[in-house]
Amino acid sequence: MLPKSLEGRLRLPILVSPMFLVSGPDLVIASSRAGVMGSFPAFNQRTSEGYEQWLKTVRAGLDAGSAPWAAQFPVHRSNERLETDLALTIKYEVPILISTIGITREVTDAVHAYGGLVFHDAINVRHAKKALEANVDGIIAVSGGGGGHSGTYNPFAFLGELKPVMDGKALILAGGMSDGQAVAGAIAAGADLAYLGTRFINTVESIASDKLKRLVLESDITDVVYTDAVDGMGSSFLRQTLPGDDFRRSLAEGPQTLGEILEPRRWIDILSAGQGVGAIQDIPATAALVDRLEAGYYQAVSRLNAFPLTPRRAPAA
Repeated sequence: MLPKSLEGRLRLPILVSPMFLVSGPDLVIASSRAGVMGSFPAFNQRTSEGYEQWLKTVRAGLDAGSAPWAAQFPVHRSNERLETDLALTIKYEVPILISTIGITREVTDAVHAYGGLVFHDAINVRHAKKALEANVDGIIAVSGGGGGHSGTYNPFAFLGELKPVMDGKALILAGGMSDGQAVAGAIAAGADLAYLGTRFINTVESIASDKLKRLVLESDITDVVYTDAVDGMGSSFLRQTLPGDDFRRSLAEGPQTLGEILEPRRWIDILSAGQGVGAIQDIPATAALVDRLEAGYYQAVSRLNAFPLTPRRAPAA
């Protein structure tokens, strides 16, 4: 179920995912002004001071007619900035916190106290249930095919298992969606929102490197490799940026990671994108992309409504 605070505030049921070294204030502002929810990871700034500056920039760039927006960071003891970044999130009343790796009731209570929402990334039902116990407002079902750290489940199967346990909370589907038709499919299947990342790498406002944007244009689904050998967590990377023989040897040898062999600049030299890359052919402004997503969304809705069905006949007396 869509939270009441989001009702009537969205042009499309889309949350633009927070992408490392891709999402910045310009993309958030452009997304939210176009009517979909923008977001960025706090760690796209190296310091909490930088995070605060971005919060100020986003707030200054939006108005009452803009869609809500989100910031993301891990709620886990390994995050040395957690206390400071959470305090800044509260100070600037970030509308939505996207939590990763972990979540606690203390954090959700703190965000709810100022009227904010908490959505939590989950790659399986067990993690989703733990987050629901912490009173999050929504679960982001990270399915197979997404970019960055991703899950492996078929999106329809994952939705099917999650829907019975949601108890009225929002269900957001992530993984491999690059057009408005896919967004409509997610909603038709039971999601409340669609979580799009890779399609927004190639926008004018994205801070992605020129190299990544070029590779997105050149790549298709066969170029996306899912592996935990790069940083220890299952993630999708572009094959063209993975080291050759050393990478294959690291996979064969087992638990050691690529970082232990080559110490590459992960996420800078080894680049990530989701399986939706093959549908991406250009680098539009975010506003133009949202126009296109809207057209595709309503085309899909019309297609559903127009599908020829045989009316069910009443049984014979």
